[in-house]
Amino acid sequence: MPSRDALSFRLNGHPVELACEPARVLLDLLREDLRLTGTKRGCDLGTCGCCAVLVDGRPTLSCLTLARLVEGRAVDTIEGITPAQGLSPVQRAFVEHGATQCGFCTPGFIVTATALLRANPSPSRAEIERAISGNLCRCTGYAKIIEAIRAAAGAD
Repeated sequence: MPSRDALSFRLNGHPVELACEPARVLLDLLREDLRLTGTKRGCDLGTCGCCAVLVDGRPTLSCLTLARLVEGRAVDTIEGITPAQGLSPVQRAFVEHGATQCGFCTPGFIVTATALLRANPSPSRAEIERAISGNLCRCTGYAKIIEAIRAAAGAD
């Protein structure tokens, strides 16, 4: 049986303490151990952005991040940025602008857009495009996603 180390961090604003194998990636810890399935497994190579979460407020690919590297840090998933009642402004804008098709990539885009708007409440189109450049969508062509992010920023 592999060794397990103690791991302590804040998840969606709440303290978490658990035992974790040293080589376990954050995505597996979230989905399998903590049953937070909003973060998606896309490529396991860090190229699609479906697994994006916020670590200390910065978009991070959870499929490439060893869980032990979040020791003492704050991790926010799509579940954590969703208000208890209703939708976040970014989520609402995605719905209102039809920025989802199959929806598989949507959590990663919303997490990434949320980080962008927290750091820069009024991003330019170029800044939005740069921020989401690590997220892939095979359905929408990005136009509606960019419109939604601009609307959430109050640009539309």
